[in-house]
Amino acid sequence: MASVPSGTPCWADLATPGLDRARRFYPELFGWTGRVDPEPEAGGYTTFQLDGRAVAGVGPPAVPDQVPIWSTYVATDDADLVTGRVERAGGQVVVPPFEVFDRGRMAVFSDPAGAAFSVWQPMAFSGAEVFDVPGAMCWTELVTPDTDGARIFYELVFGWQPEEEPMGQTSYTGWRLGDRMVAGMMPPREEAFAADSPAYWTLYFSVADADATAARAAELGGTILVPPRDIPAGRVTALRDPDGALFSLIALTP
Repeated sequence: MASVPSGTPCWADLATPGLDRARRFYPELFGWTGRVDPEPEAGGYTTFQLDGRAVAGVGPPAVPDQVPIWSTYVATDDADLVTGRVERAGGQVVVPPFEVFDRGRMAVFSDPAGAAFSVWQPMAFSGAEVFDVPGAMCWTELVTPDTDGARIFYELVFGWQPEEEPMGQTSYTGWRLGDRMVAGMMPPREEAFAADSPAYWTLYFSVADADATAARAAELGGTILVPPRDIPAGRVTALRDPDGALFSLIALTP
């Protein structure tokens, strides 16, 4: 049974050639522990836990030259149904639905602008067990030059309703599913980071102190791309891990 409703981001994982480095870096940064999957076919896939509850994962890249990347997974009751919607809406099926042992079914897609995202149809594993607390994922955001196209695409695929929100000088779109905001979208800032695509999904982890956590990430071999700054939702910063994977932090406004 899914821990979050269908159409809601439910999991995130990192594909990286620096698996051992990631297993050291993120636990040092967030206080996570790692549980390595015993199945040989899993390639050392590791589930990170916060106080014994699953928060995120890390595994080897699917292809040898893949850039290290954090992927967002959206919960679904039917991965095959979503696959059909993606194709009809003009997206690409990167990896068709397949079963991950007894844990669930997943698929990987890209939207018409090239932003990659995944879906997770839970079986034995429902995804993250904790959200929105320091050390857990709390938000996911599409950065895309084609915000108009994305509004149409994600509504067709997931039923998300776009709502414009003022945010300083930038236009920001929140996506609503039922009574909750599930994700956001904005056009690229001057510091567009993705090495392989002009459009990409980025992941935010909640922290108690954005400045201290960013400084700690730099001490551990990461890079601060955007120094901590205040936005209405809290204090945010964008980082790369030691192998170059992009992620963001936010100390949420109480």
